Amino acid sequence: MTDILPSYVRDAWWTPDAGTAGIPVRDASTGEVVTHVSTEGLDLAGALEHARTVGQASLGALTFHQRALLLKEFALALTARKDELYELSKRAGATVRDSLNDVDGGIGVLFTYASKGRRELPNAQVYLDGPVEALAKDGSFLGRHVYTRLPGVAVQINAFNFPMWGALEKFAPAFLAGVPSVVKPATPTAYIAEAWVRVLVEAGRLPAGSLQLVSGGVPGLFDHLGLGDLVGFTGSASTAARLRAHAREGVRFTSETDSINASVLGPDAVPGTPEFDAYVKQLMVELTTKAGQKCTAIRRAIVPAGVRDAVVEALRDKIAERVVIGDPHAESVTMGPLVSLEQRDEVLRAVAELEAAGGRLVLGTTDAPEVVRADGSTGAAPDGAFVVPLVVGFDGDASALPDAVHDIEAFGPVASVLAYRTVDEAADLVGRGGGSLVTSVATADPAVAATLLARTAAYNGRLLFLDRDDARTSTGHGAPVPHLVHGGPGRAGGGEELGGIRAVLHHMQRTAVQGSPAMLTALTGVWHQGAASRSDRHPFRKPLAELRIGDQFASPLRAVTLDDIETFARFTGDLFYAHMDEEAAAANPFFPGRVAHGYLLVSWAAGLFVDPAPGPVLANYGLENLRFVTPVSPGDEVRVVLTAKQITPRETDEYGEVRWDAVLLNQRDEIVATYDVLTLVAKTWEEGDAGRPASTSPEPAGVEA
Repeated sequence: MTDILPSYVRDAWWTPDAGTAGIPVRDASTGEVVTHVSTEGLDLAGALEHARTVGQASLGALTFHQRALLLKEFALALTARKDELYELSKRAGATVRDSLNDVDGGIGVLFTYASKGRRELPNAQVYLDGPVEALAKDGSFLGRHVYTRLPGVAVQINAFNFPMWGALEKFAPAFLAGVPSVVKPATPTAYIAEAWVRVLVEAGRLPAGSLQLVSGGVPGLFDHLGLGDLVGFTGSASTAARLRAHAREGVRFTSETDSINASVLGPDAVPGTPEFDAYVKQLMVELTTKAGQKCTAIRRAIVPAGVRDAVVEALRDKIAERVVIGDPHAESVTMGPLVSLEQRDEVLRAVAELEAAGGRLVLGTTDAPEVVRADGSTGAAPDGAFVVPLVVGFDGDASALPDAVHDIEAFGPVASVLAYRTVDEAADLVGRGGGSLVTSVATADPAVAATLLARTAAYNGRLLFLDRDDARTSTGHGAPVPHLVHGGPGRAGGGEELGGIRAVLHHMQRTAVQGSPAMLTALTGVWHQGAASRSDRHPFRKPLAELRIGDQFASPLRAVTLDDIETFARFTGDLFYAHMDEEAAAANPFFPGRVAHGYLLVSWAAGLFVDPAPGPVLANYGLENLRFVTPVSPGDEVRVVLTAKQITPRETDEYGEVRWDAVLLNQRDEIVATYDVLTLVAKTWEEGDAGRPASTSPEPAGVEA
């Protein structure tokens, strides 16, 4: 590491001129200087312009699937050098368990979005939102909502506590959307952010301009942002409010800020129950992981009045059993220091404010603790930012508790314990936090859970219900997962991050597009009813290299007899009266009399459109959006029209996915059923070939390599 921590801008490493002093960054356990941080002389406007031009061009040349595959490569590159990142994180006070949350958590986000990008997004650059809307009776005018990527840059301002996970959970969806990122880490852990960015740069797979790192201050940043740019901020609510006020019109600003999260112990979860034990264990984990420096940590333990003392004593025992405080370089240590002496002082100041408001320490002490040093010895650490787990108790009626307990966040190993008498009172306490990232509830009583869901969901971005069935497998109160929304209303910032593909769409613009079927087909890459079709030869004889959207097959009619219906009924066991009892069927308001099974007709449709000989169609792996529209009576005839609707080649396989529009019609050309057929089709095929293409992966359909 150099004296001044480098930034990575315009696809090159940059440091200030020689002699620049910089801000010192110290080891959280020993106070030793790790590096200095400065951006004096950095052309921030130039970095943003590089992202908007070079970054936009390089990412814009890729499809969702191609970007997803790069995310997987990034995850593999970081995994290969994970031990280096673990070791470096120890200097910021992170234990091995803390690094599991940060380092492995960040890598996990990359893997998740790599998989979701290929499973849930098309191998294209436009994402369709919802079904087509018919705007004219004759089908000549349609409407559709589409998402296209924003044309600017995603500026990501991250907090000190998760220099990898916090950064990568913003970077991954932006990258998948095709929007370049400028990452601004917090100063105390900027050297860890620099390390993971360096790993990706050295891997040599970053598209030009797609990722830049600013290791230090960003004065005047908001003066250079405009329509099409985004800011994703994680930090304090006060800083978020100040930054939001400086954002120009058109700049998307998303914040994830401090919140006074709650954890409720249900009235049924008395000592001795699995729910009580799970609650205490979770509270211990949230107090000590990252030394409590988590925006999702439990700040208010809301428990029944009769068990408050039992909770505190059980927590005291659990901490004594599990927690060893010290320098993370010592193997026995399970809880490290706060990130800096300044942060330690800020936490102790907040604890003093809680005490001044009527709270009293019921667990722990604010005195400097003796800790385990890096060499395994035990003693004082005057230059280390150590604080023991602290619990502040508040007495009295829940409705009369001071506002301070719901307003003051000691961003460290600190929680308040509050007592309630009724479940409604517990819900009121949750709501007084003013909006939170997460509330957890330990209960096995569905009625208690239902009441708290109804009363508290509007105040939270996430609710975790913990019981004996999920206690072992639960990811925990303080662990956001990339599949689900991370954010919360009110004080928590009012934004959403993660949430699977939702986070990708945050970096895109949803637009209502209107036009003819032919125009919408051309714009979206998805065939729409009424657009041109082609019937030169059976589309099942065409590999992806030859298949085009609009390729179509129309079958002849097939007659439906009463014997067909009865044979299908006996063969399948589906003897529903609408198929077997004329009088009962005629009495049904939906049927004219006995009718054919819908699944009989869908089965017949396959027989009508399938080309039976070996060919490029390798497998049928399902159908979607099936709707039965018009009943079919004995004596009716049916036919099917099958059209190639969407073609999605797989980047790493010798086959792709084809979605076919299937319409089943009767002899009067009335629609009987509509649905999508999903098949796997070889990219190339020579007549006479048989079986799977030799280079095709043997994995089941839908499973990523």
